[in-house]
Amino acid sequence: MAMAEPEFSATGVRIERWPRSLTKAGQVRIKDGRLALLTSYGRVIESAPVRGVRAGKPWFADEASTVATVNGKRYRLTMGQRSRRPEGRALAGRFLEALRGAGGARS
Repeated sequence: MAMAEPEFSATGVRIERWPRSLTKAGQVRIKDGRLALLTSYGRVIESAPVRGVRAGKPWFADEASTVATVNGKRYRLTMGQRSRRPEGRALAGRFLEALRGAGGARS
């Protein structure tokens, strides 16, 4: 019996590619073995198979932030940024778990 691919979706995500912010209300999705970073309008910023994505918690940021390397580019993802909801930390943890469960690497 095959296990279903883990899926993850979060909106209101601040997506930064140093040194600038790309969107303050973006979306992060893991679906069908792919990670997609999207603008608030649904335009793809970056997309890649999860097996080629590395992600982890940066030591220099708050608990709602993760750093993901997608196609060789580093992005800082801050969950729950738009509404300043306290579940940003939980979303960041779920993102890392879903990525790892789908075959991504932890950095």
